Amino acid sequence: MIHIHKGNPSHVQGIKKVCSDGYWATYGDIYTKEYIERVIKEFYNHERILEEVTTSDWHWGGYVVAMENDEVIGAGGGGMIGDSDGEIFVLYLDPTRRNEGIGTLLLDVITQQQKEEFKASKQWVSVQQENQKGIPFYEARGFVYEHEQPVYGNEGGDYRSLRYSRII
Repeated sequence: MIHIHKGNPSHVQGIKKVCSDGYWATYGDIYTKEYIERVIKEFYNHERILEEVTTSDWHWGGYVVAMENDEVIGAGGGGMIGDSDGEIFVLYLDPTRRNEGIGTLLLDVITQQQKEEFKASKQWVSVQQENQKGIPFYEARGFVYEHEQPVYGNEGGDYRSLRYSRII
């Protein structure tokens, strides 16, 4: 049985693993090894994740985890980027657990948090231009392409991010 709930310090190692493994599985054929390692080192290190599971405000709602048998099998989080605009900042699964509905469960909980706690009426997500795991996932859940922009941390580079939004 899969349970979705707010992440806490006991989940830090599991969040780190699922996000790092998910990032490699998603972007291993798209980004350079150096870029992937830099992003993982910046965002999915123990200290940062520990801080992000112990703090929560409207800019960052905290991590939400999918748990099965006391193991983190998915993690996600979002926050607000404006008065009524929420954003999905991170959403990864154990790469061996795709197509089981885990991502949808996580997205639903983050969306509910943004609507109820932060009064969001619109939700955004950035998906890398060649990410054929993320694009169909978000489009199937009502996100609509808006525009493209440089990928975070690669401004001026070749990597492009597609901005999607939906009314929630």
